[in-house]
Amino acid sequence: MLDFAEVKVLSFDCYGTLIDWESGILSALRPLFDRNSIENTDEELLQLYGRFERQAQDQTPFANYKAVLRDVAASFYSHFHIDSRIDAKAENILADSLGDWPPFPDTVEALKNLGSRFELAIISNIDDDLFRLTQMRLGVIFDWVITSEQIGSYKPSEVNFHRARGIMGVEPAQHVHVAQSRYHDIAPASALGWKTVWVNRSGAASTPMVDSKPDLQVPDLASLARLAVTGGSK
Repeated sequence: MLDFAEVKVLSFDCYGTLIDWESGILSALRPLFDRNSIENTDEELLQLYGRFERQAQDQTPFANYKAVLRDVAASFYSHFHIDSRIDAKAENILADSLGDWPPFPDTVEALKNLGSRFELAIISNIDDDLFRLTQMRLGVIFDWVITSEQIGSYKPSEVNFHRARGIMGVEPAQHVHVAQSRYHDIAPASALGWKTVWVNRSGAASTPMVDSKPDLQVPDLASLARLAVTGGSK
């Protein structure tokens, strides 16, 4: 069991961990697919999203996440042979929807409880202005918001984790990183010696499964809050 007694800072991945981005993605794309009689399952569409996103993020030079989302949208149109010229919103169909992506039902209350005990940080593959749209849905003010746009690279790059630790200025023993994606977060952070909590949210299809060794596994943020907040006082 992970001991939270000395921990002062919890950092979080956002999309997939705090925000139900898969529901948000599907809500944005389903009307398009329905209009074009595309009958792929949600899981198949989310797997495509993950593949297209990784391809866009691996391009050089670095492109911000709005550009990544435009590339992902273009990849969907191309993959399904949909003529994007007949849709005025084609390019920004995903980027324009991001502010509507909902928190998981347990997120807001859990963050409030965790914020009573810890300083909180975001380490996310996102743009600053896009995260501000999400911030309004999360119910807390974070002590640090560290984005891929600030760093100029995307997780799972170790650069993001090294820079984040430097920005927060926190000692390793006092910090735990919390995330759903083993690929983007748990595996690289654990490899660097970070303490990690894997939020094993069921049904996640947009990120690849990789071997990783988190210090703690929980099914949701509510469970983490119960464990961590009762483990000590601020």
